Amino acid sequence: MQKASHRRTVPLRIAPRRVVGALGTLGVLLALMLAGAGPASAHATLDSTDPRQNSVVATAPQAVTLTFSETVSLSSDSVRVLDPAGKAVDAGNPAHADGQGNTARVALNSGLANGTYTVAWRAVSEDSHPVGGAFTFSIGAPSDTSVSATALQGARADGLVSALYGTGRTVAYAAFALLAGVAAFVLVCWPAGATRRPVQRLLMTGWTTLLASTVAVLMLRGPYERGSGIGKALDLSLVRATLDERIGTALAARLLLLAAGGIFLSLLVGQLGQPQRPAPAKAGEPDEHDEDAEAAELRELEQRAAERPQREARLGLGVAGLVLAVALAATWVGADHASVGIQVWLALPFGILHLIAMALWLGGLASLLVGLREGVGAEVVDRFSMVAFGSVAVLAVTGIYQSWRGLGSWGALTGTEYGRLLLVKTGCVAVMLGVAWISRTWLARLRSAPAEAAEVERAEVPEPVEVAAHDGDPVRRAQLARQRAARASAGRDRGLTPTRAGLRRSVLVEALVAVAVLVVTTMLTNSPPGRVAGEIKSAGNTAPVAGGSAAAPQTEPGRTVELKLPYDTKGRTPNAKGTATVTLNPAKAGPNEVELALDGTDGKPVDVPEVQLAFTLPDRDLGPLPVALAPEGTGRWSGTTQLPLAGTWVVSVQIRSSDIDQTTPTQQFKIG
Repeated sequence: MQKASHRRTVPLRIAPRRVVGALGTLGVLLALMLAGAGPASAHATLDSTDPRQNSVVATAPQAVTLTFSETVSLSSDSVRVLDPAGKAVDAGNPAHADGQGNTARVALNSGLANGTYTVAWRAVSEDSHPVGGAFTFSIGAPSDTSVSATALQGARADGLVSALYGTGRTVAYAAFALLAGVAAFVLVCWPAGATRRPVQRLLMTGWTTLLASTVAVLMLRGPYERGSGIGKALDLSLVRATLDERIGTALAARLLLLAAGGIFLSLLVGQLGQPQRPAPAKAGEPDEHDEDAEAAELRELEQRAAERPQREARLGLGVAGLVLAVALAATWVGADHASVGIQVWLALPFGILHLIAMALWLGGLASLLVGLREGVGAEVVDRFSMVAFGSVAVLAVTGIYQSWRGLGSWGALTGTEYGRLLLVKTGCVAVMLGVAWISRTWLARLRSAPAEAAEVERAEVPEPVEVAAHDGDPVRRAQLARQRAARASAGRDRGLTPTRAGLRRSVLVEALVAVAVLVVTTMLTNSPPGRVAGEIKSAGNTAPVAGGSAAAPQTEPGRTVELKLPYDTKGRTPNAKGTATVTLNPAKAGPNEVELALDGTDGKPVDVPEVQLAFTLPDRDLGPLPVALAPEGTGRWSGTTQLPLAGTWVVSVQIRSSDIDQTTPTQQFKIG
């Protein structure tokens, strides 16, 4: 039997050329996918409105209708219409127009006076993310308007609610990784670990934490969507509304699956936690060195027969655990970015594979930390090494696909919040791989020392003899305390040889970096994949500081202001680089005439396939307010816009010079 044990501890070796070849193939695949990528899938965007944005209608409309790029969920205050004095003039309770899920319609009060009206909207995308914005229209003629910042609170949630909601999602990811990863580690790498109390505590910690975080996310979802305070977390009407949405259904399904998961854990510990029955030994059996081949074969058959019940239990539990893991992962993937956009049929299974591979790797690291403390042998570490390598391969393939699907272009890597977060996550994973390589060197040292490579048996320290109740000897009580402490730490200290301790430190660093990966992953799921709105908001929130960049240009009411925005789409066509000039007249709160001119590097007008102009007031969460541009010749456009409030505005010009080359220059300016 000793020979069999040595045969199973052969290390996994991967030729460096194969590793380099695999990485090269993945890199080429990423380059090809990003080079030919189309528009990235993202949150819902507002496609059109009725009345049109910035339009002037002769008579008061009966309703306001919004049309989005995808299906949206609505609440009782998703669309609000405010008159010039800031008073609500809508009937409330918006609904989908004619039953179309990508629309929102709210009725208006009768007898509306002439003037400029502001529409503030807020909805939930099909991928479960809240979006919002505002626009204006006028009845009869434009007028000045005064709308409070509270009434125009766009898609931004309450700060405390947003922080708690994000924390709950991060904790849920970590708990899933712990629960699924530890269970897989026990089933695949270390069945004897089911008998160890630290491993059982890891399993229960993952289950209870996932249960608590799921309930917390369910309670916080309503206030997070509607931008209300933490006091609304216990509002049962919001909870019921959340359960009617896709993400609410997913959270409810997760709670039901966790009930089944509790039964699975009890079976896992109950079946694998039983001591394995030894193979029956025959009296007078010859020594292992003297037995012939027939006797050795007989002993091996007896050993297999003794191990068969546990093998069957592991197989059944493994199948049940895999089904539960896939179902739990689907509760995230089915209500996130993968559920909308292009290639949903492929994105959903890839998202599930990505989550499960993450859990096998990160949860396995936590199990390995405990296992090294408990004295596992090199054979267990070798098994996990193979599981981790397979998980990293799956993460690489699925991660590249998700990156291509979410970015759409190379420029989005640095030009959007989603791309920058993706770079941070990639860097953290690279650090984890580097630390994992160091762990392999410690594993090689562990294999090279047969005395350390074997699993350390738990030491049995006899129970200390209790003293009589009337014995008040303090020396005796101190001695008993030391005996109890020695019994509690028995076996664990024996397992921490210098080599094991070094390997454990390396795995600990890897696990700590994994926590950062989980945090960035949560931020990625909350960020719109590669959209220009993030750029505009970032530019708008950049306030000038003393000694820093110059302040935004101050306009004088009644005067024409001219803003020059250099642009470069990084393309090779003549129109890829130049200057966009935005002219605003009379540059004051209210209606303004807008002219846009695009000139190349030689100063001559250039035409482009697509150009969009929008204004944003970040301090009031107003906008973006797009401008309907009418062509006036080569490289020239004109239109009108309503800038309802004074303040520091941001103008953005989205310029597309070819099918794949695009940029969005922005500039601040002050009104009033």
